[in-house]
Amino acid sequence: MSAFRFHLRAPAPRVSVADWRNAARKRLPDMAWSYIEGGADDLVTVEENMRGFLEHRLRMRSLKGASAPAMSTIVAGTELSMPLALAPVGATGIAHWTGDIAAARAAEKSGIRAVLSTASSYLLEEVSRATEAAHWFQLYPIGGRARIAELMGRARAAGYTALFVTVDIPVLGNREGERKWHFQLPWSVTPARGLHLARHGRWVWEALRHKRMAAVHFLETTGENSARTRPPGAMAAAANSSAALASQIQADLCWDDVKWMRDQWDGPFYVKGILDADDAAHAIDAIGAEGVVVSNHGGRQLDRCLASIHALPQVAARVGDRAEVLLDGGVRRGTDIITALCLGATAVLVGRSFLYGLAADGEAGVSSVLEIFREEIARALTLMGCSSTASLGLNWLARRTSPAD
Repeated sequence: MSAFRFHLRAPAPRVSVADWRNAARKRLPDMAWSYIEGGADDLVTVEENMRGFLEHRLRMRSLKGASAPAMSTIVAGTELSMPLALAPVGATGIAHWTGDIAAARAAEKSGIRAVLSTASSYLLEEVSRATEAAHWFQLYPIGGRARIAELMGRARAAGYTALFVTVDIPVLGNREGERKWHFQLPWSVTPARGLHLARHGRWVWEALRHKRMAAVHFLETTGENSARTRPPGAMAAAANSSAALASQIQADLCWDDVKWMRDQWDGPFYVKGILDADDAAHAIDAIGAEGVVVSNHGGRQLDRCLASIHALPQVAARVGDRAEVLLDGGVRRGTDIITALCLGATAVLVGRSFLYGLAADGEAGVSSVLEIFREEIARALTLMGCSSTASLGLNWLARRTSPAD
């Protein structure tokens, strides 16, 4: 009788952000994926955020002895182990119930920092108590000056050392993927949706059990200890918090309001959502910001605006000699980060990339994504013959030649 041998193949290791993206896609239902991966209108800006990096080529110098490149940098007065931080992302509990706490813990273990969103799934005080490092806070200017002042005061009291004010959301972008899944309305469970959710039982169970899908700061009335009770059901909570955000947006926000916020905050201050060099100069020279974040909200606001990487060179040329210039949008590889630094960025923020790891494996997944970035940066710098990220500049970009040259 012949013997049968069974070979159980171990899961393939996840060695790239793309691998973590694939794992996240398998775990999440379409309604959650539409929020994480979607954008505005035709997704032109979402795609150009990533494709824009591919237009550049890195210079490679041989026999330079750059075997252990230095990667640390300073952002907001904090030394980071690499020129990278976690971008503010709202409702991270949709990806995994551990959400913002898991992401911040992974960041500090990697020697970097997270920017906590006003639309977080955990209160800013909860994240502060659950972490050891002093992270940074992103402010949506919502609800008028009294509400804004309260959020800034709470962030300061909780130990957040830098403030990032988002200015590119006078109205919510046309996010058609979310609209098709009624993301901003109470989600009704039709037979088709019920069948779909049944294929993602673990996600549904964790969502219903932990109820961490809401943007909690939009559901409270005032202060940490008021209005803490979330609406029944995680799905309804997420929908209600989205509606709450839309209802509290200040469409008439202007530079005078941002200057008032700058005057109220006594630490490093950044304006996030800048694509124009004139706006960057105004943020630094008139507002007194320490830096700007070149960002189009991940392509979720105005479609067909400039990709972040395309806007970066002009902004960096205008204010890079006297302010920190961060880039947010489309970063999926360590070579993307190197390209951004060559074009004038001080560091980059990553959003969707860490969400993939979070969705697939919680805190451990975020840590793995960050270490992939670290390894890719170090490997690429070594192959380039560059001794440090601080040495990067336009001279490290190579000109592509055509056959006619």
